[in-house]
Amino acid sequence: MTTKALTRSNDYFPVMFDDYLKPWTEWFTPSEVFSRSHTMPPANVTETKDEYVVSVAAPGLKKDDFKVDLDGNILTISSEKEEKKEEKEQKFTRKEYNYSAFSRSFTLPELVNKEKIAAKYENGVLKLHIPKKEEAKKALITKMIEVK
Repeated sequence: MTTKALTRSNDYFPVMFDDYLKPWTEWFTPSEVFSRSHTMPPANVTETKDEYVVSVAAPGLKKDDFKVDLDGNILTISSEKEEKKEEKEQKFTRKEYNYSAFSRSFTLPELVNKEKIAAKYENGVLKLHIPKKEEAKKALITKMIEVK
């Protein structure tokens, strides 16, 4: 399982170039076409002075379809949904299955208040509010630095 940090890391460029350096025959393999990027809902992470907000776009689900776990500093959002339809037509049975699942993990910074994390699912978007501890709010110093 891969995890993403709430803050950006500096290793963006090496990962970006990995795709360009692999053989062209690997670009369109079935595993790439049907990879987790096609089933993984997109997430936005925003930061304010008081909190981080993780927004996951997952329309068509219900709040009970989500599972949110915290294990140490790893926050995992997952969902597993299965629908079964069965129709009998004449002398045969037709079954249709609809199954979708995802799991997405984020590494939380040390200075978040884990006890007060809250989640709400509304209008197809799951929002997690992750408040910062008081010392993190005070540690955030912004100032203009003059360029000479």
